[in-house]
Amino acid sequence: MAKLYFYYSSMNAGKSTALLQASYNYRERGMNTLVLIPEVDDRDGRGMVVSRIGLESEAHLFGTGDDLLQLIADQVDEHPLHCVLVDEAQFLTRQQVFELSEVTDRLDVPVLAYGLRTDFQGEPFEGSKYLLAWADNLKEIKAICDCGSKATMVVRLDEHGNVRRIGEQIEIGGNDRYLSLCRKHFKQRFYD
Repeated sequence: MAKLYFYYSSMNAGKSTALLQASYNYRERGMNTLVLIPEVDDRDGRGMVVSRIGLESEAHLFGTGDDLLQLIADQVDEHPLHCVLVDEAQFLTRQQVFELSEVTDRLDVPVLAYGLRTDFQGEPFEGSKYLLAWADNLKEIKAICDCGSKATMVVRLDEHGNVRRIGEQIEIGGNDRYLSLCRKHFKQRFYD
């Protein structure tokens, strides 16, 4: 029986690298994968998953209104599908997480979703909240705070390196805009 997996962490933990490695492992054995990425994430060009260490793969774009069960079922109709991998899974909607659970339950295709657990204010993303609630397996990918402890939180920085406390939940950016911290240092930087 296929399962829904959620691999979560703060930023800079290697989620995209792990996703690309998993897809490679399937493909190396002659199996087909479908890599999905939300269209809102345009950092590395539309339709690409790119890791900071230089690995990359083409990916199928999806929007918040797309029916992922139907999209994946259409792929299964074309050729056997052995795994679905979702990058930036925090941007999924509640409905899309439900649809991914249907992919595992009805189509018997495993789904590996990779994403952030919380935003720059310490609040859960919608996709992450429902993946944490509904996934069969939860796996933390560890990142490191400046102090050497496990980083579990992230802060958003302005152009001068100061912590931003307000703003839209979704603002695409990388190491220049976000910093992964342990909870202690998140609280010190965000609330002090």
